[in-house]
Amino acid sequence: MDAKVALLDHRPGLKVTMTNTTHITSAHTRTIKLDIREITRRLNGSLGGTLVASIAGSKDAKLPYRWAKVEGPSPKNEAVRRLQFAYEQWTLLSEAEGEHVARAWFIGANPWLEYDTPVTAIREDRYKAAGRAVQAVLDDSFSG
Repeated sequence: MDAKVALLDHRPGLKVTMTNTTHITSAHTRTIKLDIREITRRLNGSLGGTLVASIAGSKDAKLPYRWAKVEGPSPKNEAVRRLQFAYEQWTLLSEAEGEHVARAWFIGANPWLEYDTPVTAIREDRYKAAGRAVQAVLDDSFSG
């Protein structure tokens, strides 16, 4: 669970809220402990091969299914980074908001990403912006 801590400033009436990032660290740790084939298998099951291929930067919608097979080809390093990041974001969103919201987040135009989809942002390696867009949902500051 996400814990919030209120900090009081010396100025009257000012209250600052800080969010504990334990859930983010946990999702990251769980992601890096998984083999890329398992990550790909889970993303395929949640998002489908077409979206997973798009996230990874591949035009072949069947390639993610081959990546998920034990004896299949391995994705290139840049695709591995994108898939790991996407899975971490999926984990954060689906655990906090449910799978329906997580899927909608990946495919919908997003104001935090200048109305690009998160799929496009991840494919273009805009990890910081996509991470902020996820955090906006988790913090209930999402305005989309």
